[in-house]
Amino acid sequence: MKAATGATPLKALDAIVFDSETTGLDTKVARIVQMAAIGVSGGAIVEDDRYDSLVDPRMAIPSGSTAIHGISDSMVKDAPVFAVALGHLESYRSERPIIGYSIGFDLAIMAKEASRTGLTWRRPRSLCVRTLAAFANPNLPDHALETIATWLGVEIVGRHSAMGDARAAAAIFIALLPRLADLGVRTLAEAERASLGLNEQMTSHDRAGWTRPVLEPGDHPSLAAVDPYAYRHRVGQIASAELVIIAGDQRVDRAMKLMAERKISSVLVSPEGKPGGTVQEYGIVTERDMLRLVVTHGAAALEMPIDTIATRPLISVAEESFVYRAIGRMERQQIRHLAVRNQEDRLTGIISARDLLKLRGSAAIRLDDAIEAAKNAADIAKAWAMLPGVTNRLLAEDIDPRILAGIVSEELRIVTRRAAVMAEAEMLAEGRGAPPTSYAFLVLGSGGRGESLLAADQDNAIVYQQGEPGEPEDEWFAELGERVAKTLDTAGIVYCKGGVMAKNPPWRGSLATWHRRIAHWIARSEPEDLLNVDIFFDMRAVHGSQPLAARLLDDALTSAHDHRPFAKLLGDRLGEFTPVFGMFGRLKTIDGRLDLKKHGLFPIVTLARALAIRHDIRHRRTELRLEGLIARGIGSEEQLTALLDAHRFILGLMLAQQSRDLAEGIPVSNKVAVDRLTPSQTARLKAALKLVESVPNLFRGLVTAQPR
Repeated sequence: MKAATGATPLKALDAIVFDSETTGLDTKVARIVQMAAIGVSGGAIVEDDRYDSLVDPRMAIPSGSTAIHGISDSMVKDAPVFAVALGHLESYRSERPIIGYSIGFDLAIMAKEASRTGLTWRRPRSLCVRTLAAFANPNLPDHALETIATWLGVEIVGRHSAMGDARAAAAIFIALLPRLADLGVRTLAEAERASLGLNEQMTSHDRAGWTRPVLEPGDHPSLAAVDPYAYRHRVGQIASAELVIIAGDQRVDRAMKLMAERKISSVLVSPEGKPGGTVQEYGIVTERDMLRLVVTHGAAALEMPIDTIATRPLISVAEESFVYRAIGRMERQQIRHLAVRNQEDRLTGIISARDLLKLRGSAAIRLDDAIEAAKNAADIAKAWAMLPGVTNRLLAEDIDPRILAGIVSEELRIVTRRAAVMAEAEMLAEGRGAPPTSYAFLVLGSGGRGESLLAADQDNAIVYQQGEPGEPEDEWFAELGERVAKTLDTAGIVYCKGGVMAKNPPWRGSLATWHRRIAHWIARSEPEDLLNVDIFFDMRAVHGSQPLAARLLDDALTSAHDHRPFAKLLGDRLGEFTPVFGMFGRLKTIDGRLDLKKHGLFPIVTLARALAIRHDIRHRRTELRLEGLIARGIGSEEQLTALLDAHRFILGLMLAQQSRDLAEGIPVSNKVAVDRLTPSQTARLKAALKLVESVPNLFRGLVTAQPR
């Protein structure tokens, strides 16, 4: 189970909901006589995830207390003492956050009990449903458990028993989730910040001698170290391209001899024994497979066709994936060899556990293959929530921000792919059938370019082979898009405000529909007619038919390139940007922040995309598009290189700010707190933004330029 981070959505939170019964209400002297907890996960109570124990307080229980909770001296005489019970509770909790009603009281009692017995106890991350209810509804007449339960329609069973009150608090927490989301509180850190903003609630805890119900967001142990190598390098850089392939009808002893001659631990198997096929055509046989075969069948095993023991399907990873993805996939699948495929799904190489062994010794791999193993939206959300912490650690390792944006983009694409796979499976299980025709699910914009940041929203589309708007095929894909969008939103990748999502008609269609749509875009004559259209040209297929997606992109880029006014029209949007410098060269900020996507990234990205279309440079990433211009002698190498540096620097500032904001419960955005930058960072930012101001003029000069 992954530990919760500040970015973990409340709807995906794995936590325990706790309550205790005590000998009294004075936290200085009261003792615990019962502790109980019940689990919550994925926005639901987990009924069979329970802990319940009486506790021997080593003192007589006052009759007044017994009258309330019904626990007497005789009932606890054989119960464990607090030190033992706490060990059992902590083992059950397993690093999960703790939620409760007036949880500050329970935390204060537990801290005092631990101190009394000489135990070292670190308070867990926590939330209080009483405090959250006060935030969600400031007009409640009071904050008694019964009042909150009545407001939310929650039934309380077993009041003043630890399990009864814990379960009531759990039901209240679940009922509060949509109300908190409506108020912009979606993550654990945002809930902590909202709670701390209720000064009256915090003051009442202090006066009563209770522990504050929440810690400051970000006031928690940092992530374990990460392995920079696994995040700097892609699979294709370390994979062996020397493939040893044998035809499936060859005998086992022939394969054994080949492996001995080549000093390798596995061979690939295909019908023809030739390279260049898709990964689906191959299987794999390892030394261990052969050993098991010989043990089972003796000498006769040597004469058997090698195909009889080949493992299929061949598990693979994309060559453009980062190395951490390969490590995670091997560990999840418990395999020692992983095939490598290119964008056309063709086998290009193989990596072994031995190749990756050197990466495991020094530091933890924090991002693994958990998304591919996710069974629901909550599982995806937990994996996605790891990104801000990993990003923060990698920034400290001085990893190029463009690589970090590539990592975020890869996770975004994997999340989208998994959401599509899950949606397909759900629709099949519900009797809606398999996809009615071949299709590709596309990620657009920064996710397609490989430049996503932590404030990612949804930009996606669907292309399918055949069918017209409103026909059965389109209706099936509309439902698929709706489900994918809902899953992504639950995971923390929010709905696109501009509506660029496959669930909406303008962003899905057959290949013929898309051709008509693209022709319509290209025929437009005003920049406002092309709002949101530009990000289509960054598209990347994440699921389904790669050839179908490749054909669509190729056709779109060819049409756009051939119609010269189109690229100019895309670039005309550069004139919309407002100046960021005020009096005496100061940056114009709002509440100390400046939107660096609007004033920094957007002009550079727009310039690179429009010029790439105009000059037929078939790259997605802004970096490669600008380098393509330099390679063709279009524009000043010095000026374009300076733009590349500005792009990298601005990306780094935004990633660092977003990572901090997510950890601290501040709504993530593209705005950077300029007043928190160092003097050198501020000077460098001003220089970068001065350069960006020249982008409109630069575009006008290069859109008609000819290669040198």
